[in-house]
Amino acid sequence: MIDLIFPDGSKRQFDDGVTGKQVAASIAPSLAKRAALVKLDGELLDVERPLPHGGKFEILSRDSLEALETLRHDASHVMAQAVQELFPGTQVTIGPSIDDGFYYDFARDEPFSLDDLAKIEQRMKEIVDRDEPITREVWKRDEAVKHFQSIGETYKAEIIESIPAGENVSVYRQGNWKDLCRGPHFPSTKFVGKAFRLTKLAGAYWRGDHRNAQLQRIYGTAWASEADLEAYLHRIEEAEKRDHRKIGRAMDLFHLQEEAKGMIFWHPKGWTLYRTIEAYMRRRLDADGYVEVKAPQLMDRAMWERSGHWQKFGQAMFTCETTEGEVLAVKPMNCPGHVQIFNYGQKSYRDLPLRMAEFGACHRYEPSGALHGIFRLRAFTQDDAHIFCREDQIEEESTKFVHLLESVYRDCGLELDSVKLALRPDLRFGTDEVWDIAEKKLERAAIAAGCQVEMLPGEGAFYGPKLEFHLRDAIGRTWQCGTLQLDYVLPERLDAEYVAEDGSKQRPVMLHRAICGSVERFLGVMIENFAGAFPLWLSPVQVVVATITSDADEYAGKVAAALRARGLRVETDLRNEKINYKVREHSLAKVPVLAVVGRREAELGQVALRRLGSDGQEVLELSAAANLLALQASPPDVARDSGGAESRPPRTVGAHERVTGEAG
Repeated sequence: MIDLIFPDGSKRQFDDGVTGKQVAASIAPSLAKRAALVKLDGELLDVERPLPHGGKFEILSRDSLEALETLRHDASHVMAQAVQELFPGTQVTIGPSIDDGFYYDFARDEPFSLDDLAKIEQRMKEIVDRDEPITREVWKRDEAVKHFQSIGETYKAEIIESIPAGENVSVYRQGNWKDLCRGPHFPSTKFVGKAFRLTKLAGAYWRGDHRNAQLQRIYGTAWASEADLEAYLHRIEEAEKRDHRKIGRAMDLFHLQEEAKGMIFWHPKGWTLYRTIEAYMRRRLDADGYVEVKAPQLMDRAMWERSGHWQKFGQAMFTCETTEGEVLAVKPMNCPGHVQIFNYGQKSYRDLPLRMAEFGACHRYEPSGALHGIFRLRAFTQDDAHIFCREDQIEEESTKFVHLLESVYRDCGLELDSVKLALRPDLRFGTDEVWDIAEKKLERAAIAAGCQVEMLPGEGAFYGPKLEFHLRDAIGRTWQCGTLQLDYVLPERLDAEYVAEDGSKQRPVMLHRAICGSVERFLGVMIENFAGAFPLWLSPVQVVVATITSDADEYAGKVAAALRARGLRVETDLRNEKINYKVREHSLAKVPVLAVVGRREAELGQVALRRLGSDGQEVLELSAAANLLALQASPPDVARDSGGAESRPPRTVGAHERVTGEAG
C-alpha cells in the first residue's frame, strides 16, 4: 500500500501499482477524464503510469500552468508525426519544449518551404482530432538501437547508443508513430488542442556541432487556449515593431558590421543617448557614496590565473603575446583590477564600506552565431561596482543597493519583475562551508531588502552566489540586467585585507553589483521598451524647430538658440516642405517635441509646441516655452533635487503605445 497526501492535506491509501488516472477516478469519473498529468513529490508523471511510491500528490488538467511545458512537448511530437506523414523518408532527431514554444530538428534532403508550414499545421490539427492515445513503453537499450536503425532513424539510434549499456529507455507511441522520449506526456493527442502555430524555419547542426550534418529546424508555439495564443502572437508582432536593430537604423543611432563582429559603431544620436544614461548613472552613484576608478584594459595572464578567471573564462578571453614573452589578456570583467586598487595602501575597518565603481569596457569572445544586435556583444561596458565591506555590513549594503536599483528602473520607465537567487555552480572555487555561509547571508540580505526570491540551483558565479534582478518591459517581456553577487573567494585568492578594530588583519567581503549590467544591452532594452519614443530627458534630439514658411527661417534660428541656451538638444528643419510632411517625418523619427514657427509666431515672439503622439498644439511665448521644456527635459534625479518633479508632466510607458506602430 502507498499513502498519498492531497493538496488539501487529506491522506488516502491505495494499492501498490495504482496509476494516477485510477486515483483520479476514485475521486470522480469526470476528474479522470480531465486529468492530463499527475505530480508526485514535485515530479510530473503520465496519468497511466503506476505510481512508484507514496507522497504529496496532485492531479493536473491541461490548462494548469505546470502542464504548459508538457503541452508544448506534446505539440513537438505531433508536429514530428505530421512531418513524417507528409514527407516520408524524413528523419526526426530532437524536439524539446522551449520558452513560449517548441522546435524539432529534421534530417531531409529537400528543404522545407514556408508553404509547407501551413500543410504541417493542418495535418497536426487532424492528428489532434484523431485523439490518438499516447502510451509509454520501456525497451531494452540495445533492442531500441536495432529497431530505430531498422526503420532508417539513424539519428535516434545514435542518441540511444550514447546511453550507457544495460540501461532501459522509454519510448512513447502516438497511434502508429513512436519516438524515444523521457516524458511525461498527456494521455492522448486531443489534450494538445489547436492553439498552436508554426512560426519559422532555421538551420541547425546535429548535436550543435558545425562539423556535423546540417539539419532543418521548425519552430512553433503552443498554448492552452486560443486567447493565450493570440496574446502571444500580438506580443511577437509588437516585439518585431520594437526590434532595437530596426529602430537603431531608422533613428540613425548605431550600426554593426562584419569587420567588427559583436562591436558597435555609435552614431552621433546614439552616442548622445549613451552619454545621457551614463551621466545619469554617474550622478546616482556619486549621490550614493561611490568613488569612480579606472583599471587597465590589459593585465598579465598570471593575474587572471590567480583570480580564477583564466580557468573559467580562458577560452573566451582575447589575448596577445608581446615580443618580451608576456601573455596579456583583455579584461572580460573588472573585479581583479578593483581588488588591486583596494590593495594599494593599507585599509582600515573605518574605510569600509568602500564602494568602487567603473564604467568598465569588457571584451569576451562570443561565437558569431550567439551575437544578437546590441544585446549580446563581444565588446560592451559594464556599470560595474564592487563594495568592499565587513560581514556585519552585508545586509545594510545589499538593502541600499536594491533601493538604488529600484529607483533607477523607475526613472527609466521600467518595472522590477522578479528577483532570483542563483546558487553554487558545479565549477566553482571555495569550500562548501564558505558557499553555505555566502548563500545564507545573501538570502537573508535579499529578505532584509524586501525581495521575494526564487532559487536557481547551479546558476551562481564561480566565486559566489548572486541575486539576479529581472525587469519587465512595456509588452510584458522580462530581461535580466541587474545583479548582486556575494564573494568571499576573490578577496582570499587576491590577498585583499584590512586592519580590523582590534588590530588584526581581516579579509573584506566583496559585493559585485551592477544595475544596467551591460550598458549596451540596457539601452537595447530601453529602445524596445519605448519603441524609440524616449521620454524627453533621454531623447537624442529633444526638439526640432520646424518652419511653416521661409519667412520664419531667421526666427527659427533664434528659437533654436534660446532652447539650446537652456540645455536642450535642438535641431532645425528649414526645408521648403509642407508642415504636415515635416510633422509626419519627425514623428516617424520619434522626436518628442516639434516647435512650429511661421510668420505669425515670428511677429508675436511665440512657438507652437506639438508633442509626439498628440494631434493638438500649445502656443506659448518663446521664453515660457524654453522654461517649460527645460524643466520637462530635466533628468528625473535632477528634477527631484531641484524640487521640479511636481512640474513635470506625468509620463508612463503606455503614453507612447499609440505611436509604436511607426517603429522601424
